[in-house]
Amino acid sequence: MPWVQITLSSSPENSEFLEDMLLLCGAGAVSMLDGADQPVFEPIKGTTPLWQDTQVMGLFEADTDGDALLDYLGNGWQAAFANTPFPNYKLEILEDKDWERQWMDRFEPLQFGSHLWVCPSWKPVPDPMAVNLMLDPGLAFGTGSHPTTALCLQWIAEQDWQGKTVIDYGCGSGILAIGAMLMGAERVLGVDNDTQALTATKDNAQRNGIAAQAIPVFLPEDTPQEAVDVMLANILAGPLIEMAAHLAELTKVRGLITLSGILEHQADAVVKAYSPWFDMHTVVSKDEWVRIDGIKR
Repeated sequence: MPWVQITLSSSPENSEFLEDMLLLCGAGAVSMLDGADQPVFEPIKGTTPLWQDTQVMGLFEADTDGDALLDYLGNGWQAAFANTPFPNYKLEILEDKDWERQWMDRFEPLQFGSHLWVCPSWKPVPDPMAVNLMLDPGLAFGTGSHPTTALCLQWIAEQDWQGKTVIDYGCGSGILAIGAMLMGAERVLGVDNDTQALTATKDNAQRNGIAAQAIPVFLPEDTPQEAVDVMLANILAGPLIEMAAHLAELTKVRGLITLSGILEHQADAVVKAYSPWFDMHTVVSKDEWVRIDGIKR
């Protein structure tokens, strides 16, 4: 079934008003998009920032009367903002598509190091003799394509994992936890505050032939308080700084730590937060993001 879509150009201040108007008109979904390539990397806690040029997009059923929709929106706008012109807009018909299938078609195998591959579970592997991590992220974050995940996977591909115990803090799809396990780790704990991530990690572990007890998953408050050989944490700079003492407590002396989800300008603050416990000796950059590695003293 095709859809009617209207896209309105808005300031951040007026975006919520337009969202409410579209929903009152019967929109099945309303989205807000960046209209000027202005990234919002890590918002201040408790805020939901929008872009200076925000595109407010409403999706309606195919039989929606476009003229009546515009009249309703225009009248509502004039009642609220009598002296302000109605926003620029685009009204179009969208052909129905299998959006999930389109995303799946674009997810290609990715190589890290000489013999670690991350492969969509629905596609053939490029190198059957390599370590192939079969992945279906579902609703959880982590496919290997984002710079932060790629930086961590590259690090994982370079380490000796034999006999190591590991925590993947903020496990998302489980990609880092499973990567460490497939590379030889003895036991990996997945930790995330999103239950969908815990489910995705368990499903992807099973997809890779890993027993459930080999990668147990926990909410943060349920995490066993036992120190591990390696701490992986691909989250964001703010939470990483807040949790520095806790992650240090969960890492053995001479244990390794690798942190990502950090923008280049945040690296110094993260290094400072972890310096009381770790020698943070390596900062690796990729597309404005960094990975920071260290050893616990």
